[in-house]
Amino acid sequence: MEKPWQQQGLTEEEYRLIKELIKKEPNEVELGIFGALWSEHCSYKSSRKHLRKFPTKAPWVVQGPGENAGVVEVDENVWVAFKIESHNHPSFIEPFHGAATGVGGIIRDILSMGARPIALTDSLRFGDIRKEAKSRGLNKGVVKGIGGYGNPVGIPTVGGDTFYEDSYVTNPLVNAFCLGVIPAGKMKRARATRPGQVLFLIGSQTGRDGIKGAVMASAQFGEDTEEKRPNVQIGDPFFGKKLIEAIWEVLTEKPEAIVGMQDLGAGGLAGSASELASKSGLGVELYLENVPLREEGMTPYEILLSESQERMLIVTEEELVPYLKKVAQKWHLACAVIGKTTEGDRFKAYYKGRLVADLPVSAIVDQAPVYDRPYKEPEYLKEVKNFDQNTLPEVNLKEALLKVISSPNVANKRWIYEQYDYQVGTNTVYTPGGDAAVVRLKWKLRPEIYTEKGIAISNDGNGRIVYLDPYKGGKWVVAEACRNVACVGAKPLAITDNLNFGNPERPEIMYQLVKAIEGMAQACEELNVPVISGNVSLYNETVSGGEIRNIYPTPVVVAVGVLEDYTNYTPSVFKSNNILYLIGDIEKSSFVAGSEYLKEVHGLVKGDIPDLDLKEEKRLIETLVELNNKRLITGAHDISLGGLIVTVLEGLFNGETTLGANLELYTDERIDFFLFSENPTRVVVSVDPEKEAEFEEFLNSKGVKWLKIGTTLEEPILRVTNNGENVLEINTEEVRRVYDRRLEEILG
Repeated sequence: MEKPWQQQGLTEEEYRLIKELIKKEPNEVELGIFGALWSEHCSYKSSRKHLRKFPTKAPWVVQGPGENAGVVEVDENVWVAFKIESHNHPSFIEPFHGAATGVGGIIRDILSMGARPIALTDSLRFGDIRKEAKSRGLNKGVVKGIGGYGNPVGIPTVGGDTFYEDSYVTNPLVNAFCLGVIPAGKMKRARATRPGQVLFLIGSQTGRDGIKGAVMASAQFGEDTEEKRPNVQIGDPFFGKKLIEAIWEVLTEKPEAIVGMQDLGAGGLAGSASELASKSGLGVELYLENVPLREEGMTPYEILLSESQERMLIVTEEELVPYLKKVAQKWHLACAVIGKTTEGDRFKAYYKGRLVADLPVSAIVDQAPVYDRPYKEPEYLKEVKNFDQNTLPEVNLKEALLKVISSPNVANKRWIYEQYDYQVGTNTVYTPGGDAAVVRLKWKLRPEIYTEKGIAISNDGNGRIVYLDPYKGGKWVVAEACRNVACVGAKPLAITDNLNFGNPERPEIMYQLVKAIEGMAQACEELNVPVISGNVSLYNETVSGGEIRNIYPTPVVVAVGVLEDYTNYTPSVFKSNNILYLIGDIEKSSFVAGSEYLKEVHGLVKGDIPDLDLKEEKRLIETLVELNNKRLITGAHDISLGGLIVTVLEGLFNGETTLGANLELYTDERIDFFLFSENPTRVVVSVDPEKEAEFEEFLNSKGVKWLKIGTTLEEPILRVTNNGENVLEINTEEVRRVYDRRLEEILG
């Protein structure tokens, strides 16, 4: 039989530490508070030591890690807040509600910074939907949940990425990102400024859903997932919309009514109030009988630890409470004064005059153990790197291409993103399907505030590459996200990351986490792109029948970049009768390590992936931004999944028009390796023939290597020659039919 502390996800050593810190035996409520706030999900006790390796500062960073979201300056008038969060475990148990509440939670994180949420993206990982009915069901349920929340709440889902790998079959990943816009200087924090300020709860009523949600999110799965269904929160997008509008009305009309804000997420009211108190250097008193409830007979434990959605805790002054109540009533939201800030360092919760919890704030929030977990290189790395691609058999290029293009990883994700309203709000400038989404910053911030600048957003996180080499793979994911925003013409400003890994108590998994962080940190340093917010999701593993199944180590990175003029961006498709160039780090040998080609055509996940030359990457990114600003290119698409040949084909799929191309190559390498290699730091661009000389001269002046590889055609035929010999000819409309329909054929 489990001990009380085990039921809260705590170890015996942690239980002893708690007793030592609070100088008493914790009661049930107090133990529940520690279970939530000391969980991996809330305390980052296995990762915090290594997260310090990330660069977090730059002149344009207004708020780095430590608040509900990071904030960067766009110009003197406008800032943007953004963050990514995971809802992996809840989405496996209950796909629709797990994904929906992931979206709702990240929206409130942005709102609590005083920002108007204007754009969402999502990063999804599922098992191979061609093999697993369970994975197909999860895929459908999660997508329905994201659309089911984002669409009615009125925030467009403008981009994202989706991968399908066997490793995610019992642990899907659902990472949600949100970006919001703030008038410069108007940011809010989760802070009170003095003792005696009022804690005002506004939003939905509190129910029993989501209790122990943070604990559940911090544990591996076994065969008891059905029993965890009550731990999953239930979201209501219409309440979410009303909460956004109510908060925004206060921020616009009477911003002084909000001293600080903290949304109610993991740990519920206990987490929200204790974190706010800790950041403020104050104590807090809560009066639980005042909390608006939607269920009868709720206990103090349930009221404190419920993770019911659409709730916000506002710090305000006593005299402004009537105004806040009036706004809440206007938007038909529940509200109440449920506590106050106090001098000292005590977290006290009362229920009908009875003290049910009395703890040091510092013990709850700041003194959770920080583990320096041992790590060692996994044995599998030696095996997967012991691979000679030259031993691979020759292939029929057309057959290989059709196999790769019909992989769910490569195929058009239109089936997913067309279920999202990506135009609501009329701020979406470049819609899903390209290298990065582009949004304009048009919201009624203040009549005098306006900017012509735009924001580009790109999600990336190829777990297979990180599995093959966590350190180099960490660099890859940061570089690709930044390269993608540069492809549309935006200068990368900062990233937010979601670190999805297995059980950190296993040294091999901890090695993946540590090395990925170190690789990411190096890329961020070299590219001058700080990490301003993020999330860590560990224990993404399942034990079933004695077998342990871990996910691929999957750091998901969202890069945010700024466009000088939101109307001037480079699309990810090419124009007809243009010249195609391959630019960037083009002199490396063509490796197919970790490529979609190697997996789909040869059935292998192997190889030693090439290292990035970060100086070349930085030069390429800066050059892409200038090429856009000078309007020297008509299209740009980076080489990633599927390699050069897939990049060219996707660029030929221009809206309703399908173009063709003549590719004239001159390489002594095996042509299949050259065409399908996913080597990083390479981009294909299209150039108007009239600007050919100016383009080449500009690249030469920047020291960026280039190779002219062909021309685009109006005729929908792709012809590839190498050293003058025909190696491939295929109808691009035929390829596009496979590419466009594949996901729908599998998922229905």
